[in-house]
Amino acid sequence: MDKDKNRCPKGGKGIGGQAVIEGVMMRGKKIYALAVRNSSDKKINIEKKPVKVYSERCKIWGFPIIRGVVSFVDSLVLGMKIISRSAEMSGLSDVSSEEDEEPSRFEKFLDKKFGDNLGNYIIYFSVFLSIILSIAIFMVLPVWIGNLFNSVLHLEAYFLGVIEGFVRILIFLGYIILTAQLKDVKRVFMYHGAEHKTINCFESSEELTVENVKKHTRLHKRCGTSFLFLVMIVSMLVFLFLNIDTVWIRVISRILLVPLIAGISYEIIKWAGKNDNILVKIVSAPGLALQLVTTKEPDDSMIEVAIAALNGVLEEEPEEPVKSADLSK
Repeated sequence: MDKDKNRCPKGGKGIGGQAVIEGVMMRGKKIYALAVRNSSDKKINIEKKPVKVYSERCKIWGFPIIRGVVSFVDSLVLGMKIISRSAEMSGLSDVSSEEDEEPSRFEKFLDKKFGDNLGNYIIYFSVFLSIILSIAIFMVLPVWIGNLFNSVLHLEAYFLGVIEGFVRILIFLGYIILTAQLKDVKRVFMYHGAEHKTINCFESSEELTVENVKKHTRLHKRCGTSFLFLVMIVSMLVFLFLNIDTVWIRVISRILLVPLIAGISYEIIKWAGKNDNILVKIVSAPGLALQLVTTKEPDDSMIEVAIAALNGVLEEEPEEPVKSADLSK
């Protein structure tokens, strides 16, 4: 094998990814590749689909801050779709048994009403519900808890913002740590580690082999975990400047500023991914530390899946001709 075939210029091309059920999705500029190992025959199945570039549809969606909000919502929608699809590709979802059951009246009504678009509507509703629950848990609940402190300690609005910020971070960390104890989630976190290690290998201009990938760290500055943790920190800093005593106005201000906070956090992550200096290391340190929980060291078979997904993108968007061992068998 020509060892230069799987190399890229130092720094890579900004490929992103996501761990899914028994697999990895790698996303380029034009397409994404979903690689999943089937639980029955152990083969790696790969699907490729085009990526929607929303800034090409509407120029304003590509503006700083706004592009962060658009990217966040797009990632949620795509994430739900590929997780559902990965369950089917892995063979872990019992589709056959579902097909044997008689659909309920409600299911028949939904199928008649929405037809082939039913799956998409369910995903969009799930994303909407996820956003509402996230706002309630990470924005509204900390205000309520802060108000409990205020009823006892009679704090200034400035200190309430600090308490809210720490409560928000503690809720987030608690959720991540508790979720990480689940068996199925641990396997996803191992694939998450495989995704990061493979991207790091690629960005280091090394040949994409299992042995090379294993040498790299499972942490990455542009990880979604780092983004979410940064949202917690940015929200605390932004809310420090809003000295509002009235509880219901404080709640509304938190909700209305969610898009701005997400947009600012996205720009910081984007900047950190393109630079490497002492300030970037300081900003990235908390998110990288949290990735010690949300990523685990993968086994060789998981790395093979991540390499297959990345090669799937590079075959369609090559920086240089791509050649590697066939890992799909």
